[in-house]
Amino acid sequence: MPGPGGGMRGRGFLTEEEKKNRPKVTWPLIKRILSYLKPYWKQMAIVLLCIIVSSVLGLLPSVLTGRIIDDGLIGRNMRMLITLILVSLGVTLASHLIGVGESYLNNWIAQHISFDMRNDMYRHLQKMSQRFFTTNNQGDVITRMTSDISGIERVVTSTFTSILSNSITLVAAIVIMFRQNPTLAVVGMLIIPLFVIPTRMAGKTRWKLTQESQECSDKVNGILNETLSVSGQLLVKLFGREKYEYERYKTVNGKMIRLNIKESMAGRWFMVVIQTFSGIGPMLLYLVGGIMMMRYDSKLTVGDITVLVALLGRMYGPVNSLLNIQVEWIRSMALFTRIFEYFDMPVEIEEPEDPVIPESSDGAVEFRNVNFSYDEERQILHDVSFELKSGHSIAIVGPSGSGKSTIINLIPRLYDVSSGEVLFDGVDVRKLGLGFLRDNIGIVSQETYLFNGTIRDNLLYAKPDATEAELIEALKKANILDFVEKQERGLDALVGNRGLKLSGGEKQRISIARVLLKDPALLIFDEATSALDSISEQKIQEAIDPIIAERTSILIAHRLSTILAADEIIVVKDGRIVERGVHKELVKAGGVYTELYETQFKRAIEESGEFVPTETEDTDYLNAE
Repeated sequence: MPGPGGGMRGRGFLTEEEKKNRPKVTWPLIKRILSYLKPYWKQMAIVLLCIIVSSVLGLLPSVLTGRIIDDGLIGRNMRMLITLILVSLGVTLASHLIGVGESYLNNWIAQHISFDMRNDMYRHLQKMSQRFFTTNNQGDVITRMTSDISGIERVVTSTFTSILSNSITLVAAIVIMFRQNPTLAVVGMLIIPLFVIPTRMAGKTRWKLTQESQECSDKVNGILNETLSVSGQLLVKLFGREKYEYERYKTVNGKMIRLNIKESMAGRWFMVVIQTFSGIGPMLLYLVGGIMMMRYDSKLTVGDITVLVALLGRMYGPVNSLLNIQVEWIRSMALFTRIFEYFDMPVEIEEPEDPVIPESSDGAVEFRNVNFSYDEERQILHDVSFELKSGHSIAIVGPSGSGKSTIINLIPRLYDVSSGEVLFDGVDVRKLGLGFLRDNIGIVSQETYLFNGTIRDNLLYAKPDATEAELIEALKKANILDFVEKQERGLDALVGNRGLKLSGGEKQRISIARVLLKDPALLIFDEATSALDSISEQKIQEAIDPIIAERTSILIAHRLSTILAADEIIVVKDGRIVERGVHKELVKAGGVYTELYETQFKRAIEESGEFVPTETEDTDYLNAE
């Protein structure tokens, strides 16, 4: 009898979180789900036909059993007996073969729906602004893309199919039973609750124990992760807490063991109850059927009673499954709702309807009265205005959190301004084609990201059709060619996950080479030498200096020589431009820049061993720069 253990696994009960977040099922939601099924309606029609045929054929052997007994065995008709047995085997085989075909087609549909959903989700996420990725948990984003959409496959292959298959089996079994004998059919219907009620009760008890056991298991894993990690073990040893941690682990572990035993025994008692009630059904049918045959001279035969008993057994699984279908339905709708939540998130950075795409770019940038905030509570930029002409460079300096990186993020439209305008080549960036805009802007940030592959792979990400000579030239300009040539595999040396096989300076210089290979009209260096040792910083600086002289550039840096290389220095504080000019003027002004010079720039110079000018040497130093 299939399916008696359905309640044991706890799938028939909702968790408290699921009850709290139960989705609201509306017709628009159903229509949206059906829109993913619509392209495969022909295949689904075949699946439905297969389910109907397979379910009906699956019941025929039970019906044929009655004739095997009456006509074959009791009637002592060997020919009829063999024929009925062969027909029963043939029907069973046909039912299973159709089931295999239905299963394949069902999985094919589920995989293609999953394929469509993943593609749609990935395309949608690629359009999301940087705000989405900084405010949403990365693990949650990946879960929606993987586990949630994989759950949709289970909905198609299991939940929907289960509803259809069990409903058809149940209806067909009831119809056949009433056609066979209405009285015994009613008796059989009355027995089913005797099976269902203990199933639900025992299942609920075990589900509760399973949840408690899982919570204990999570606590055990938490203790192990905390105390057996390198840092955790060091802390335990330094504070002499070995005994305390052992007792803590022993207590939780003991509780988990006791819960596991309870859960296991609940399952055993459950099986005793189920097997007992499962046996009562056939016995009652035999008893009532026997009374009808013996006392009321009924036309009822042994074969008829056997058919009814077999059909009753076939009904237990579908009934139990359909009783739990509300839970499966809610979980299925919750999966769709979670996925559609992401689809419904608005795309902030839209491609213009009629984008402006100039033939070429000179990299000129202008900010006009720009205001920006990540949310309504706190404004980041206030009325920012400046101009960067083609072929020139500016340095943006200011205290941490003053809005420097925010300014440069607005140029390639990683975010859009709240008000005002950012112009690139004299055109509002919101009117330019996104492809053109981002192709002509290269950013080297302090958080260098390399893909898990070779040096060549990471360089070609900027220009897939780059020649070997172009790769070598980019590496040379980035002051990293010597390092690459020393590698056993040269350009085909693996960089590791996120570039972990390379030092910070090596990763940064490969990042610079990648941007140079892109050959953008505007180059932006966002703290490209921060958090590096002095030797790495010097090599990167040697790579940056000639680049600045050749290209339109924006520099955010803590190194004074980089700042001095710019044509103009813009000082930002609390999201406002408070000073602008050249180094000599700004130092003498006694404002924010002077404070930065005294507290940050001089310290950085001293740590790197660079020459520090005194007030009398200042002019000569500037001229030398």
